[in-house]
Amino acid sequence: MEPVAKPSITAIILTFNEELHIARCIERLWPLVERIVVVDSFSTDRTVEIARDLGAEVLQRPFVNQADQFQWALDTVAVTSAWTIRLDADEYCEPELIATLHARLPQLPDTVQGVVLRRKMIFRGRWIRHGTYYPVYLLRVWRTGSAYVEQRWMDEHIRLHHGDSVTITDGDFVDENLGTIGDWTAKHNNYATRHMVDFVGRSIGVIAAEPRPTDRRARWKRVLREDVFGGAPLYLRSVLYFIYRYFFRLGFLDGRTGFVWHFMHGFWLFMLIDAKIDEAQRQIAQHGRESFLPWLKDRYNMVISDDRLIR
Repeated sequence: MEPVAKPSITAIILTFNEELHIARCIERLWPLVERIVVVDSFSTDRTVEIARDLGAEVLQRPFVNQADQFQWALDTVAVTSAWTIRLDADEYCEPELIATLHARLPQLPDTVQGVVLRRKMIFRGRWIRHGTYYPVYLLRVWRTGSAYVEQRWMDEHIRLHHGDSVTITDGDFVDENLGTIGDWTAKHNNYATRHMVDFVGRSIGVIAAEPRPTDRRARWKRVLREDVFGGAPLYLRSVLYFIYRYFFRLGFLDGRTGFVWHFMHGFWLFMLIDAKIDEAQRQIAQHGRESFLPWLKDRYNMVISDDRLIR
């Protein structure tokens, strides 16, 4: 039997100090793709060296946020393959997913511009199956040139300019961070700040709102987060969300490790987001709406570019 040829795919990966994960990500991608491009934010560890040693191309650019960085990659990298895939450095594709993409991509009609994949979360070696965390569907593969990134500070999605998407459920891509719990909390503290920037900036009208996603699942998730959760009282909503996720959506079935995950991600993170929103709202109440952007730069070293602002 002749070997199956690789589909024509380029992978784009964003990195900053990912020496713990980048080799795993790249090595497991090569059976699927013909080219890997790493866009690095001037890592101070061995990320760039490892990536180049494993055959990836590396570009470097200062980091603002994931959406800005990835859109820059889409606009800058001369991708000549038929398809493009996005992965984070701490993610990788399962062999079953790779085999499925090998078989399915060449057969898709021209009307299909994007492919939605199923994400599996592994935390401290345990697959998190409950509490709304499996399956999570995300558009991660698209025909080159047919997609863009929502310009949000957090929770950005890949969106298609036109055409349909299909969902692949044979095999998953896996999100498995190998860092310590200290690494995890530092990373999610940064995420909480970005959530605050998006929420407060949009609520006071200084950041332009993105249209709702066209994908049904992504749109419903955005409605729940922004309209239902976002409209509930600060702090109380974090408690209610944890109760919903851990008890009503059976997060307790994920065992002791699952409890840590659901508590930290479903309660601690969202409580931290609320505390940062509260802090920002107090600043605005005391010093006015116009103080938000200077305060953001002074306290968090975050600058929102002029093209993101509502005048």
